[in-house]
Amino acid sequence: MKRRDFILLIGSSAVVWPFASRAQQSVPVIGFLNSGSPEPLAQVVAAFRQGLGESGYVERENLAIEYRWADGAYDQLPGLATGLVRRHVNVIFAGGPPAALAAKAATTTIPIVFTSGGNPVELGLVSSLNQPGGNVTGVSFLINELVAKRLELLCELTPTATSIGFLANMTRPSSGAEVRAAQQAAQKRGANLYVQSASTEREIDAAFTNFVQHRINALLIGSDPFLNAQRDQLVSLVSRLAIPTMYNLREYVAAGGLMSYAPSLAEVYRQAGVYTAKILKGAKPADLPVVQPTKFELVINLKTAKALGLTVPLIMQMTADEVIE
Repeated sequence: MKRRDFILLIGSSAVVWPFASRAQQSVPVIGFLNSGSPEPLAQVVAAFRQGLGESGYVERENLAIEYRWADGAYDQLPGLATGLVRRHVNVIFAGGPPAALAAKAATTTIPIVFTSGGNPVELGLVSSLNQPGGNVTGVSFLINELVAKRLELLCELTPTATSIGFLANMTRPSSGAEVRAAQQAAQKRGANLYVQSASTEREIDAAFTNFVQHRINALLIGSDPFLNAQRDQLVSLVSRLAIPTMYNLREYVAAGGLMSYAPSLAEVYRQAGVYTAKILKGAKPADLPVVQPTKFELVINLKTAKALGLTVPLIMQMTADEVIE
């Protein structure tokens, strides 16, 4: 399927649904605001729809969804959020902290359901996890704790690594906290952390040039919708340079990356769909505690490990949730 046709299919309901929503005023409309791009997130969009479907809401049957994608250009999010508010959608779903912050700035009345890889209290999205207050709630996984565990697992697999690279997108609101957590974790292990920021494809290439110059032994990829959308580019660069790398999503490992440790992103979006359905049925965001995933998955690609000359300890293989051979 051509990219243009794909985007028309899942990412641009504005082409079709404005007419349908005017014709069927009783059909609720969800504004779907995301920092990333539709193609890499097709599976999690399906999971979001699944969560809605568990409460009987089916797109194009008794529900309309207006999709707005920033394609990694976070400065576009405020305008996209304002556009959804002007369309008087019933609920805004915001994927990622930048989208959630843009949505919150755009409205204090329309309910907002977010997914967030950062602390939503520190980001100013909610008053507390148990009692969000206001018009915002959602699903959050605390990336600071996750990045420390990722670095620990990476060091277990590459115990001689003393210089570790960290690729982040510092335009993302929660990236600073994630980098600081990684620096603290590296310091505890006596390793140096070399941080590079990238928010464009060209900056990714430049970052890897700098990683090579600094002779890093291993690499962490930060949590970020833009970087996730560039996973094919990242996996290709890592493979070419033969750098043992820990990722923040299973999808990287399925594409040939070495290993990942993360909650299931599909499950996070499904839970967000469930919450969105509850709000459509009358629940108030202020009364819905922020959901936090309880299961985190370690995924290892043994074929990639072998290509890198790494031996994955048997205990690590046994504790992994998925081993790709």
